[in-house]
Amino acid sequence: MVAKTTIVRYATAFFLVCCFVFSGKQVFAQRDAVPTDPEIISQGEQLFNEYQCNTCHKVDSKLVGPALAGVYDRRDLEWIYSWVKNSQALIASGDPQATALYNEFNQLVMAPYDLEDEQILSILAYVRDVEENPPMPEVAATGDGAAGGDGSGIPSSYLNIIVAALVVVLILILVVLVIIIGVLKKYLQDKEGLDEADKDVVNEKFSFSAFVKSPTVIGIITFLVIALAAKNVIDGLYTIGVQQGYQPEQPIAFSHKIHAGEYEIACQYCHTGVEIGKSANIPSVNICMNCHSSIKTDSPEIQKLYAAQESGKPIEWVRIHNLPDLAYFNHSQHVKVGGIECQTCHGEIQEMEVVKQHAPLTMGWCIDCHRNTSLNTQGNGYYDKLVELHNKTSGTPMNVEDIGGLECAKCHY
Repeated sequence: MVAKTTIVRYATAFFLVCCFVFSGKQVFAQRDAVPTDPEIISQGEQLFNEYQCNTCHKVDSKLVGPALAGVYDRRDLEWIYSWVKNSQALIASGDPQATALYNEFNQLVMAPYDLEDEQILSILAYVRDVEENPPMPEVAATGDGAAGGDGSGIPSSYLNIIVAALVVVLILILVVLVIIIGVLKKYLQDKEGLDEADKDVVNEKFSFSAFVKSPTVIGIITFLVIALAAKNVIDGLYTIGVQQGYQPEQPIAFSHKIHAGEYEIACQYCHTGVEIGKSANIPSVNICMNCHSSIKTDSPEIQKLYAAQESGKPIEWVRIHNLPDLAYFNHSQHVKVGGIECQTCHGEIQEMEVVKQHAPLTMGWCIDCHRNTSLNTQGNGYYDKLVELHNKTSGTPMNVEDIGGLECAKCHY
């Protein structure tokens, strides 16, 4: 009886070891089935960004949905294909893994995607590459370059020290001059042989009231007052229509710091027109409801979303950035073609609880940008001939100014 029990135990242990080895081989086989070819990884990254997967997923941690790292180890590839193409159909079929995942994330519906198996596999290749080769964390710049912004100017703290030193030097010079005048005056008073006119000059008392009433002082003061008044008037004229720092209260307390900062939701997810049209577009209630139909449903601010959806009336957001009608600006031209980051014009939007206008958005500000910004010509055949012609006559990078970026008709027509 004991021998029989021992045999059963050994057989069971052997069976479990075999299962473990087999399952391990299967896991590694699945991971090995995910390509590591750089071209496929690049295609996957492009699809990952194009379909805005990063809105709900991170590779290394949970976001709105689960972390993607190792998903090819946890799930069969065929299951992943089915889930991405139509997660609701998989849940409706009673699949236990799909149902458990759906319930774990508050029954948040994942949109179906019309993707081929090869495209999904390329996205998995990108996920695997990020998992196995994580990006190096950015190290904050230190030293003089950090203190001085881009390192091309003198830090403001140094300027303050220089100004203070100059003031001290001027005071010392003034003290030395006063001492010299006193010594010379005493010397002349003790000197014999001076005529009466010279003695009157040497012994003349300084009168502050007479000094202030002198035509020269009055003229200088009058000039300074007029110059300062004119400067204030001109400065005031330059600020007409400039709304830099404008930070109105919005009808719903939407936080870019939470959405774009903490959860790293891409700007293009909400502002759908930024890469395809003139305007970035203010998101409709439907876009908000993609997430908030299941997330923070009890929040008073989210209840305002529900009320707007039920009423059918759009949310009356207060516009912050507004150019005059005489100026033409196209978001897609700058963001899609030029590769300009949102922060260039809007500031560190991912750190703002309440959005404000960061830049002055004046004509001079735009012109300075066109003068100083190098064109992003990589991979754009449209610029090949222009770059070739530019390099023949100039040793500096081609800027927006070099292709007509300062022509009046570019922005005014």
